Amino acid sequence: MTFIAAKWTVEDYHQMIAAGILRDRQVELLKGEIVQMSPEGEPHAYCSHEAGKYLTLLLGECVEVRQAKPITLPNDSEPEPDLAIVQPLGRDYREHHPYVENIFWVIEYSNTTLEKDLEIKSKIYAEAGIKEYWVVNLKKLHLIVFRDPLDGDYATKFTLTAGTIQPIAFSDVSVLVERIINK
Repeated sequence: MTFIAAKWTVEDYHQMIAAGILRDRQVELLKGEIVQMSPEGEPHAYCSHEAGKYLTLLLGECVEVRQAKPITLPNDSEPEPDLAIVQPLGRDYREHHPYVENIFWVIEYSNTTLEKDLEIKSKIYAEAGIKEYWVVNLKKLHLIVFRDPLDGDYATKFTLTAGTIQPIAFSDVSVLVERIINK
């Protein structure tokens, strides 16, 4: 016997949310599947919050740093990255979550979900065309940077533990790696 999982569209997912079907559940939509999200431990919550404050101060009014809020992707995905650095569109976000064209880059903080963030989410973000994706490995305290989406994966991947990094969208800005990984 063959089992086929039901796939959901973003529209289906929004209807379930509006109907209260997913109330009190920590879930996100990944490639048409509703996936349980892991609860945040203290290091995860602290590090992502502090990095969000830092990036807001560093980048100022030219971005909005959304913390643990959905983004809508064209591959039937609506993940909730820990940080999404997006265009500051104000009231437009009352009508829709940020789309790919609104996103500068996303950051995930990972402790127990490292495999999901490095394998599954990196491919979802690359397939959608997000130009840059960062994963903070909270166990090893390093930053894994994915860039240059190509054929459903990222062509460039490197790891940093210190120093600075210039985001693709803001090549004139130096981000302190230590402030992102919160050593």
